Amino acid sequence: MKRFALAAVLLVAACGTGEASSGDEVPVVIGYQSKTINTVTAGTLLRDRGFFEQRLTELGKKTGKTYQVAWQDYDTGAPITAQMIAGKIDIGSMGDYPLLINGSRTQKQGDQGTRMVAVTGYNARGALNMVVVPPGSSAKTLADLNGQKVSASVGSAGHGTLVRALGGTKVTVENQQPSVGVSALQSGNVAALAQFVAWPGQLVFAKQAKLLYDGAALNLPTLHGTAVRNPFAQQQPEVLREFLRAQLDATKFLHEKPLEAAEIVAKATGLPVEVVYLYNGPNGIATFDLSLKSVLRNALKEDVPFLKSIGNIDELDVDKFIDDKPLSDVQQSTEDLTNPASLGGDPKTASEVWFEGSAPEPVASPTALLKLVNGGKKLRVAYVPDAETGTRWFAEHAYWVRSGAEFLPFTTEAAAAKRGAVLTFQQALSQAGR
Repeated sequence: MKRFALAAVLLVAACGTGEASSGDEVPVVIGYQSKTINTVTAGTLLRDRGFFEQRLTELGKKTGKTYQVAWQDYDTGAPITAQMIAGKIDIGSMGDYPLLINGSRTQKQGDQGTRMVAVTGYNARGALNMVVVPPGSSAKTLADLNGQKVSASVGSAGHGTLVRALGGTKVTVENQQPSVGVSALQSGNVAALAQFVAWPGQLVFAKQAKLLYDGAALNLPTLHGTAVRNPFAQQQPEVLREFLRAQLDATKFLHEKPLEAAEIVAKATGLPVEVVYLYNGPNGIATFDLSLKSVLRNALKEDVPFLKSIGNIDELDVDKFIDDKPLSDVQQSTEDLTNPASLGGDPKTASEVWFEGSAPEPVASPTALLKLVNGGKKLRVAYVPDAETGTRWFAEHAYWVRSGAEFLPFTTEAAAAKRGAVLTFQQALSQAGR
């Protein structure tokens, strides 16, 4: 694999990208973000399973050409956009705000610019973006951050969620990359961190932070997707088509084998598998579907004014930027927002428990989960849906409220407090009995 990758890189350096190739060798350069686990079906998981290379091998039997794939991994979408503008990356995956910036910065190139051709993963309410604070913080709402510093990557969806949710609260936003922001949070240089998947979940799972604000409270969709350089799409349409088919292969694999998929991504990224499974598992925070749904298109349009207001884009015709023709050759798009990776039962209550030494198992409700955990088996991790937003969250780090014989979990203390006396996980376990 290393020799193959090196050969691909050298070929790209010598020949440029697909449309600039000559003879029977066609290089294809893919830009992705391995740790942005909402893009794994167009990045980490896709690369590991080799679906794209397999499909290109079959395509080569028909065309007589050899396709060489080079994968380039980045921490954020910005460098992918820069490389696409320079004509050095053919296909890239990134979040909604970076996608819009990508489209805006290439729109002046006309047909030489970029197009969004598919979605990787999304959350219809916006739960992929969250705000966390140190475990010992006294803050219970965003209003408690008034006058303090908050770390965010300016221009990212996490930053957008923060700005929209603050209302009249005034904070100083420190423009930092996620890893820098984590260090600032831990050192006390900032009071909170506003970031995108999977940073909030990772920090909370490691008990290095607690959730202050769940982006789902905004009820505004957030998504990640796939973009292509239009010249490449026009000159190598069959390659783009096979990429989207391979992305669909990876999506089906994730739906059919969610735990194995999470283990693959965890190994490649260094993220705890429990965190990856929170987002990418059944009923996960992320829903994986390539469809360019109207609700997601509209969400992108609603994001444009914010990006203009902070000077990150000039203008963008979202309808022109989105090109659904390549995807229509691969699958029939759907407007259905149901997560194909389902635990079964009622999605409003369906939970999941993972005991040491066994596989995760579905449980009908959070209350049933508490009783099961009280059975004495050693708990590895458990997941429950927020009683209002449906956001899947760690049971141990949820805030619980008793309602008669039932126990309701919430992602934030503020949300739980509106429903009654707030219980910790241990208190809920104690009251639930067996």
